[in-house]
Amino acid sequence: MIDVADLTEAQAAEELTKLADQITHHDLAYHQNDAPEISDADYDALKRRNLAIEERFPHLIRENSPSMRVGAPRAEQFSAVEHGVPMLSLDNAFSDEDALEFDARIRRFLRLDETPIAYTAEPKIDGLSASLRYEKGILVQGATRGDGRVGEDVTANLRTLKDIPHRLSGSGWPDVIEVRGEVYLGHAEFAALNAAAMEAGDRTYANPRNAAAGSLRQIDSTITAKRPLRFFAYAWGLVSEKFAETQWEALAKLKAWGFQTTPQSTCVQGADGLLAAYAVLERERPNLGYDIDGVVYKVDRLDWQQRLGFVSRAPRWGIARKFPAEQARTVLEAIDLQVGRTGAVTPVARLKPVTVGGVTVTNATLHNADEIARKDLHIGDTVVVQRAGDVIPQVVEAIPELRPAGAAPYEFPTHCPCPLQTPLARETTAGGAETVVRRCTGELACPFQRIEHLKHFVSRRAFDIEGLGEKQLQGFYDEGLIREPADIFTLAERDKVSLKKLKDRERAGETSVANLFAAIETRRTIPLDRFIYGLGIRHIGEQTALVMARGYGTAAEFLAAMDKVAAGDEEAVAELDAMDQIGDAVIQAAAAFFAEDHNRGMVQRLSDQLTVLDAEKPKTDTAVAGKTVVFTGALERMTRDEAKAQAEGLGAKVASSVSKKTDLVVAGPGAGSKLKTATELGIQVMTEDEWLAMVAG
Repeated sequence: MIDVADLTEAQAAEELTKLADQITHHDLAYHQNDAPEISDADYDALKRRNLAIEERFPHLIRENSPSMRVGAPRAEQFSAVEHGVPMLSLDNAFSDEDALEFDARIRRFLRLDETPIAYTAEPKIDGLSASLRYEKGILVQGATRGDGRVGEDVTANLRTLKDIPHRLSGSGWPDVIEVRGEVYLGHAEFAALNAAAMEAGDRTYANPRNAAAGSLRQIDSTITAKRPLRFFAYAWGLVSEKFAETQWEALAKLKAWGFQTTPQSTCVQGADGLLAAYAVLERERPNLGYDIDGVVYKVDRLDWQQRLGFVSRAPRWGIARKFPAEQARTVLEAIDLQVGRTGAVTPVARLKPVTVGGVTVTNATLHNADEIARKDLHIGDTVVVQRAGDVIPQVVEAIPELRPAGAAPYEFPTHCPCPLQTPLARETTAGGAETVVRRCTGELACPFQRIEHLKHFVSRRAFDIEGLGEKQLQGFYDEGLIREPADIFTLAERDKVSLKKLKDRERAGETSVANLFAAIETRRTIPLDRFIYGLGIRHIGEQTALVMARGYGTAAEFLAAMDKVAAGDEEAVAELDAMDQIGDAVIQAAAAFFAEDHNRGMVQRLSDQLTVLDAEKPKTDTAVAGKTVVFTGALERMTRDEAKAQAEGLGAKVASSVSKKTDLVVAGPGAGSKLKTATELGIQVMTEDEWLAMVAG
């Protein structure tokens, strides 16, 4: 892996694209499916590398950057609940040095002298975040975090928790308040739940966090009621009136109103207090009776919290100090290869089963061939694995002195494990440097890639076709019934004339087949952004698809533009490049995809089966509605994110570069080439103050 300091701009842009898609995938696995695929340590490493690259190349920050979001979209089986105030996550700290720097940053921002700052230090509960809305003291709605903006309505399930009051106690509570906290399961209760499930032959859970999430997100609330879930309150969202001066006072109020708060929480003074609180909780952690994975530090004074505000998806006034990962030793029995949708080959370690932190693990991702070579892994090695609350651990290192005699270093295969045995190629960047990724060169001829494309197409964030799970889709593919997305929408019609009806297939009854056909029919009408995302074009993730949908407006405009991009039309390429956070990697991927006759034919056959809805129309009654705006230079009265959100909320399109289609450039101090281009093209330029005055009017 290339050090961030040595990355070229082209390499950085390419890696940010990959990191965005990787982290989005793991967010979905953790937050929505309750089935994490990598350890907390591996996930945190991805997030830290993404942030480090963004800090070095701030102009490359993408629309779908992990630093811009939290959580994952809500599951469709639950009604949507829009949070009155977004449920954001916290940035992480991993060392004493990080904690000290957090205190120093607060001081610099607030311009304080050496007077110690008061902080709260609260256990970071490893559970499922929830928000409870109370009106006039009565619980009226409960929701999961979801993607931070929209969660899942699980009111009936949350009402079954004994720690959640249906009516607030005491007095002094606001007329409207969203109380935030964590749903969790204690160690003893978790063990009893799994023991009972095992005896009954039912599903068991890997850890208390997964068990809590699975229990809360039941369609039938009577099932939730049978699970011994608990709830700790620690924060609030929307509130109709101020009710406390400090975080510590607010926690006392929550407890007085009938909530459980973490008894280990404390109020400390200064950086030394932060370190001391962490040491105490790290020592007490094994005896708490429930899982915590760190300590949350928050500035105590709420007026200071308000001044500090937010950066990207996280507050400046709080941070989560994570505990070190848990470790164990086991034997590396084999290394298998998995081929993804884009042909990327990922090696997976098959491990002798080992319990790490109460969870039995049997495999781990090894990331890539370079990682295997760097760790000098041999089949049969005794290896150190670590985890921090998730199912799949990280292989930290091999222990050479325990290596079996005659064990040879693992040699990464040169060909795809698919039946075609297609050669594997090592990717190169735009600058010619080799990357760590090896890809199967068979593309859609490779059955592994074709089936992964289909899985992506029917996934929740794409077309979300219920009843077409991996097993069913694999079966249809193997029998030749579904080989490309359009086949899904002709399945019912073909079934009418088939000699072997789907309902007569093994374990497929008439009702389930009818439900499948009905689910497919409901997806014949699809939003444009989901249509674009569902195509599975490399580097075009969910957020990039949304940007493109808003930029083009209709499916016809999108497809026409992509044909021009594929043909190298300079104006079409410039228009795509001007869209916010879209760069060379996306442009090249789109051009390559639509330049292939097979792909274009596949898209056309799919389009013939669908009604693709136009993108949501922006506001039209504001001074900037319909205009394309570029912000450049330093903004002094708001952050770049705030400016972008404000412009989009007023119906404007925000682009990252200036082109002939730009209507307005807002230039702050230090504006450079974008301001020069705007002047040359005769585009209107204004200051930040002029912009704020215009949109205020």
